[in-house]
Amino acid sequence: MNPSFPLPAPGICSRRDALRKVLSGSLGLGLLSMMAPKSGASPVPSGQAPFHTHPAKAKRVILIFLDGGLSHVDSFDHKPALFRNDAKNIPNNVFTGMGQTLSGNGGVFLKRPIWDFDPCGQSGMMLSRLFPHLRAQADQLCLINSLHTSHANHFEAVVGMHTGSFNQQRPSIGSWCHYALGTECENLPGFVALASDLPYGGNIAFGADFLPGQFQGVRLRPGSEPIRFLKPKRPENLLAAQRDMVAALNAQDFEANPWLGALEARIQAWKVAGGMQIAAPETLDIAQEPESIRKAYGVDQNGPLGTMAWKCLVARRLIEKGVRFVEIVQTGWDSHSQIEKLHGAKAQALDQPVAALLADLRQRGLLEDTLVVFTTEFGRTPANFAPNKDGRDHHPHAFSAWMAGAGVRAGTVYGRTDEFGIRVAEDPVHVHDFHATILHLLGMDHTKLTFRHAGRDYRLTDVEGNVIRGLLS
Repeated sequence: MNPSFPLPAPGICSRRDALRKVLSGSLGLGLLSMMAPKSGASPVPSGQAPFHTHPAKAKRVILIFLDGGLSHVDSFDHKPALFRNDAKNIPNNVFTGMGQTLSGNGGVFLKRPIWDFDPCGQSGMMLSRLFPHLRAQADQLCLINSLHTSHANHFEAVVGMHTGSFNQQRPSIGSWCHYALGTECENLPGFVALASDLPYGGNIAFGADFLPGQFQGVRLRPGSEPIRFLKPKRPENLLAAQRDMVAALNAQDFEANPWLGALEARIQAWKVAGGMQIAAPETLDIAQEPESIRKAYGVDQNGPLGTMAWKCLVARRLIEKGVRFVEIVQTGWDSHSQIEKLHGAKAQALDQPVAALLADLRQRGLLEDTLVVFTTEFGRTPANFAPNKDGRDHHPHAFSAWMAGAGVRAGTVYGRTDEFGIRVAEDPVHVHDFHATILHLLGMDHTKLTFRHAGRDYRLTDVEGNVIRGLLS
């Protein structure tokens, strides 16, 4: 099946071609339009998209996002000095900057990690007991312990991690990837967000902003109706009449405004909706999976574990169908207090499904060309105003993430923070570098993936970003 690609520039198609495109798109709720070839720009075979600059290691991405701020020193960044110096008073100026100031009188007090760390796998990677199942996948991980970001507030940091912009709305990384690479399945969206609740950035995290609207993420929710109104509620003869009427109205409107972006987005939305009526029910039917797979993910468990298991298993099924970018969102990691209880509960729901996803992808040979990215918006402070406080505050200066799969150095740790996990001490990775590296693995030069808007060329990495070669295999 031919992938879909960015819209051609005005003037490339004749008005007749444009009208034909509108008519075929407007009939998108029917099977006939699903089978019809695209008009307009010539389709480009998968793997040869216009923005490709070098051979891609990854064909698709699964992004697992922990909304609220995972504590790096309790999960992936092993700091023996924190254990030895628990409750020690240190100067308060180590936390200033980026809108954040911990300036209590008399300094701040170090807080030891709640969970112990042990060497894992053949690599000996030090991981905490917060994620017991994930520890068994240590040799698949490329762990980054030197990430840093540009804002200490949730909203700005979440938006920055998703869009590369901390102060203004911009297209999300999923939308950029869908725009650049298209989709290998016309009957499903190219970018899907599996989110029970919206992250701090809201829909901006999945939005296309100034990119054509059809490249925004489609949100699915776990439950009895992941996609609202998926099943037609009218007889087929009435649906056919509706499609014909909408086609005529769209054609009339498009004749007068052949490059109306909102209309083009609406047409494409109808087309995707029609395809989803065909493909989504089967794709979302995890009852088809063998009992061993369901048990491994935990999909039959009640509560948060079962919900996260559904997201991870559906993510695998979506990429098998050709979806280019899938984001899995878990909210609730903001732990200013009761971090042991809150982090513990969230990790318990997340750990088994994510570990099962990595194992499943590897067993199926999908991990070879699927990039799995696991991140949060910032870390949490290794120190507090008072000794023995039961939580941690926002920490943009250093945090952890990992990648696995296509093209990354499995079983390795990149970057290092200081002895207490406060600042990056070696091989810093900014969010822009993080994005540049993801695009590089997808075969794109981040400086050349641009879109002309408001008189300038915009890109995901703004005017910054460097590919982190030390992460690449």
